Amino acid sequence: MSADKLKGHLSITAAYTIFGLNLVFCKDIANSETVSPYVLFTLRAIGASALFWLLSLFMPREKVERGDYRKIAAASVVGLFVPQMTFLMAITMTSAIDTAIIGTLGPIFTMVFAFFFLKEPITGKKAGGVALSFAGILFLIFNSVHSGGASVTSPWGVALLLVNSLSFSLYLGIFRPLIAKYSVVTFMKWTFLFSLIVSLPISAKGLVTTDYAAIPVNVRWEIGYLIIFATFVAYFLIPYAQKFIRPTLVSMYSYIQPIIAAIVSIWAGIDTLTWQKVLASLLVVGGVILVSKSRAAEI
Repeated sequence: MSADKLKGHLSITAAYTIFGLNLVFCKDIANSETVSPYVLFTLRAIGASALFWLLSLFMPREKVERGDYRKIAAASVVGLFVPQMTFLMAITMTSAIDTAIIGTLGPIFTMVFAFFFLKEPITGKKAGGVALSFAGILFLIFNSVHSGGASVTSPWGVALLLVNSLSFSLYLGIFRPLIAKYSVVTFMKWTFLFSLIVSLPISAKGLVTTDYAAIPVNVRWEIGYLIIFATFVAYFLIPYAQKFIRPTLVSMYSYIQPIIAAIVSIWAGIDTLTWQKVLASLLVVGGVILVSKSRAAEI
């Protein structure tokens, strides 16, 4: 494995590990009912925008071509605003197990979009790897203890989760050439700025009327983690990884999230380690390795 590909694998592993921990925090924040999804997204956009623009002051100045601003704005809607907003809205309308199951469709959607938009071929190894990991993650989901979320999944919640998965998969499948064109900091500072501009008309009233003093201390810490790690750090790592590995392989790492959640549950004493979980994890890892060996996963 080349040094560049190793960078890509390590970066995306770190990003989805952060997301795995964030799944628990997002449910806590949503269930606290102290911050609306619209306000929460805007707080993330404000924090990430500020951090990326501050970081850009210490980086070489990079000019964005005028015609690319429109493309970056589209990427911000498809890759940030729609996926994050729909997920934050959906987690209060779907059970934990249904949320996890629908989330497994992302790599399948990404593989299809990459085929149509980037002409990335669907090889036998790639399709087999996706299928192997998909089977492993479903096996893990059905053999794990799940809590949180709604007691009954609503059709609207399912629709939102499908839009979430389709939108982020579309982002991975379309915008790789644009991401490769600019540095990560340049691309993300504009992406988050555009997503902030889109969200402000929707969340402006909520930003003013939210009772921030009523937010529990633990939820404040979780929001802090959400802004700094699950937004700024993770969304730095994803486009960085996209420079070195293909969209389908990037998306495959989303299967790490339930594994991380299971590990945290076992560590916290609310779940137990079983042979089913070990087998499921091995299937997921095996599928990722198989996709990485596919020629279509090469640069």
